[in-house]
Amino acid sequence: MCQVEEDYNGLESELNNLCCMKCKEGTAVLIIRVNDAFCRSCFKEYFIHKFRAMLGKNRVIFPQEKVLLAVSGGTASCSMLSQVQEGLSREAPKKLRFVPGIIYIDDGGACGRSAEERQRSNALLKSIFTETGFTYFIVSLEQVFSLPTSVLVPGTSDPDPSNPSYKQAVDQYIKEKQTLTEENVASAVAQLNIEDSAYSPEHKLALERLFSSMKTLTAKEDMLQTLRQHLILHIARENGYSKVMMGDSCSRLAVKLLSNIALGRGAALASDTGFSDPRYGDVVIVRPMRDYSSKEIAFYSRMFNVPSVFISGLDTKTHDKASIQRLTESFVTNLQFDFPSTVSTIYRTSEKLHTVMPPQSQTAEPASKCLLCLCTLDTKVDKASAFHATLVSEQLSQIKLQDPSLDAPAQSAEQCCTEGQGCGPGGCCSSNRLPSHQDLKTLLCYSCRLTIKDMVATNTLPPYIITEAEKRQKRWEILLHNLNISFIKKKKCCHLLTLSKPE
Repeated sequence: MCQVEEDYNGLESELNNLCCMKCKEGTAVLIIRVNDAFCRSCFKEYFIHKFRAMLGKNRVIFPQEKVLLAVSGGTASCSMLSQVQEGLSREAPKKLRFVPGIIYIDDGGACGRSAEERQRSNALLKSIFTETGFTYFIVSLEQVFSLPTSVLVPGTSDPDPSNPSYKQAVDQYIKEKQTLTEENVASAVAQLNIEDSAYSPEHKLALERLFSSMKTLTAKEDMLQTLRQHLILHIARENGYSKVMMGDSCSRLAVKLLSNIALGRGAALASDTGFSDPRYGDVVIVRPMRDYSSKEIAFYSRMFNVPSVFISGLDTKTHDKASIQRLTESFVTNLQFDFPSTVSTIYRTSEKLHTVMPPQSQTAEPASKCLLCLCTLDTKVDKASAFHATLVSEQLSQIKLQDPSLDAPAQSAEQCCTEGQGCGPGGCCSSNRLPSHQDLKTLLCYSCRLTIKDMVATNTLPPYIITEAEKRQKRWEILLHNLNISFIKKKKCCHLLTLSKPE
């Protein structure tokens, strides 16, 4: 990684002899690739143009649309924030027209940081966010234990009447543009700043129990990423943000692509590494920094004094083989040192990936998507196959052993779950039994199954996950019960027909 004081061993004299590859006049101050030497002004122009070209080429962000910037404090996300801030300034030749907001998830409770360290990092980030003048949210990860189950239900988006074409949206923005005074803008921003970094001791202990119940660092990192996504999604929906910007760089996405393949997330690679991720329906994840390498971001942050805050994570000061993600990062970084085209080759491969799920699956029922990552389930088998029949038989036998009350009529079981009839004073009968590993297995994709498999007990999961799992499992049990009744009736009819045949 880059050091504060580096010994270039004659590289500075070599740069003085090189001219900028763009303007052919200025003296080169850095070399991005083998023969790509830039002067200071041309490098800044190149960096800014790449960001705006990525947004202009895809055209998924409309004028006056509310966009939430997910900032972690690192150089990549802070450079993204700097680009948005400069693009919204009046001096910019091509001004960005969306309404930005900032969110930071304080995951210190999961990463083992002390309360003093969390307060210090939150204060530094708060000062950076305040200088931008944008609406910002500082939320602790412990807030996931108070999320509603609606987070796990994909939203719907109607692209026809409500979302016009990009050109129409630009024309409408120009016609209906309203000028606000500086006082009104400052007061509007001040009223919307939310710092919800406070957390209750019960939630702090619950978060510690959740991550202590996981046996491997691989599962901890995967669960941390999932919970962080759920919290960002909830804040975006609650405050009317339809897009969320992530600061994933080209180097980070190359590592993510290989590690996700090793984790069994091959079916979701297009969504996890592409520019846009529409799996949540009403909120779309975009990655405008995916064309930047970590080297370019580091140079830009240092040369133009982009403020950032180093915050330790789960893999800080761990060895290379501590987790699959850490091992993949070490492998790609070491290979990039000897073969400079490694990251770009992996990245270009990810650009060619396309998701196999149809467009209408974005508005599909929640049961057709993974309970945790909300991707389309990749564990489905052909319903007409013998393997599917075997799975149904095994699940039906297990349900009968666990719940003998399924011999009751199916209507009463459905009314008990939906209307609350026949339930005791402790609540609905479906909440009396926590979902086990086997129960959650049918609701998860292959990768999330491996994450849950590394947990000692599933009762440490946040309540909204357990509640949604119980709802889906209850619907599945009612469906199997109805299928069982239909099968028994058909079997009795066949038996009666056999007896009634004349000899």
